[in-house]
Amino acid sequence: MKIFIADSYELMSKQAADAVMKITQSITEPLICVPSGDSPKGLYKELKLQQEKKIIDIHNWYFLGLDEWIGLGENDEGSCRYMLNRDLFHPLNIHEEKICCFDGNTTNTEADCNRIENYIHQHKAIDIAILGLGMNGHVGLNEPGTSPLLYSHVSDIDPVTNKTGQKYFSKPQSLTQGITLGLATLMEAKHLILLVSGQKKAGILKQAIEDDITEKVPASLLRSHPQFYIYADKDAANMLEHQ
Repeated sequence: MKIFIADSYELMSKQAADAVMKITQSITEPLICVPSGDSPKGLYKELKLQQEKKIIDIHNWYFLGLDEWIGLGENDEGSCRYMLNRDLFHPLNIHEEKICCFDGNTTNTEADCNRIENYIHQHKAIDIAILGLGMNGHVGLNEPGTSPLLYSHVSDIDPVTNKTGQKYFSKPQSLTQGITLGLATLMEAKHLILLVSGQKKAGILKQAIEDDITEKVPASLLRSHPQFYIYADKDAANMLEHQ
């Protein structure tokens, strides 16, 4: 585990984007796991800038969605795919054949989970899993109490996630279940990059990387991964003992 602390969200995003660029340079067809939400927006913006400057060539990259709300599809405002389209796939002109995401509207969640895991196996492995940190310590929709042995699965949404998730919707939304890459799936990725910003995340970041490793804080279970990198801004890192 390595921690990089930046003075601002913008600098944190640039450092993380540079790390993605460095890792992918030596990979012919990298598979990148991508989350929706606020934390990765800056990184996605940096990738677009690097693409425009022709610093990177992403035509051979493949993208895998981290998770999705059950009952929501890509055309539903606030769905994970909707936000990924808006913040990453459309700005970078990613072709649909390079994208694989969970189907929140599926009537067979087990088959959809198998489809995602098979996609990973076809690519041999996830090369980089980009992650955010939930207010309750979740990664993806692996909520507190999730077994580290699970691969892609359906999760019951924690009340904290339901409350914080409302910010993505223009009107109250019932968020009861999600479908997500599992902790076992993420631990098999070659590199993990966790993005954490803002004072509101300071307490949970400290729990995730300095307190006990526990299923109650799912992100803490990632600490045993050999290539686990945390990019935080100074506000998120201000409660850490070793900065």
